[in-house]
Amino acid sequence: MTHDIQAPMSDAEIMARLETELPHWYYENGWIRRKIKTSGWKATLMVVNTVGHLAEKAWHHPDLTVSYAFVIVKLVTHAAKGVTEKDFALAKKIEEVVLWDAATESAGVFEGTPDDPRFKYIKKD
Repeated sequence: MTHDIQAPMSDAEIMARLETELPHWYYENGWIRRKIKTSGWKATLMVVNTVGHLAEKAWHHPDLTVSYAFVIVKLVTHAAKGVTEKDFALAKKIEEVVLWDAATESAGVFEGTPDDPRFKYIKKD
């Protein structure tokens, strides 16, 4: 039996998958969500633009709450009236791209953002 990727998942399935696949995301009021903390307005705008780019490429658009030092990403598949595989796929891509740590994941090719308050960007969980 194949699972319809557009079928909404049960609350229990969503919670279990978040725990194992997206531990920094949470489920609230029918949406999967992630609060990304930043160092301030410039970093927040970079996060918003990156999420916007990924959403447009996926043609699956989250709701965003944007503030000075954080962005909340909220995903649900409106057509399915619930969380689907689409939401998990986009959440994983957002997590992969926005939270990428060049210094630790590039085998020494990149030095990454300097550990200096002047250059702070994303705050790690």
